[in-house]
Amino acid sequence: MNDESDTRHELERFHRRVTRGAKLERASSTELAPEVLARFLNALADPTRLRIVELLAREGELHVSALVERLQQPQGRVSTHLACLRTCGLVQVRQDGKYRFYTIADHRIPALLALARDLALPYAVAIATCRVAARRCSSED
Repeated sequence: MNDESDTRHELERFHRRVTRGAKLERASSTELAPEVLARFLNALADPTRLRIVELLAREGELHVSALVERLQQPQGRVSTHLACLRTCGLVQVRQDGKYRFYTIADHRIPALLALARDLALPYAVAIATCRVAARRCSSED
């Protein structure tokens, strides 16, 4: 199997595991379960992961060490966040010898971030003081 096929099969297995036993109202098999979409959005909810995606969107392909330097975070933490972003389909990796270079996986991601900023801006103060949102957006992971 190729990488795309493997990824698709992994996603299908994950989707079945996440939704097993849940009562889901779905219009078709192409629609995502709310639990899966929530996990995708949660990948962007962490400030460090969001900064990684924004850096890659702005600067293009970056090596892990460049991300570590720009983020001022330990390499282990950056690598953990990159693994999450890769699993969720937000970034892709290119291996060059022993080096890994990361890029945005889909050209629509910067537009998604821009839309999110536009939607959040009028509510910035309320969002910043929302205790429920704060608990879900900790970069201490």
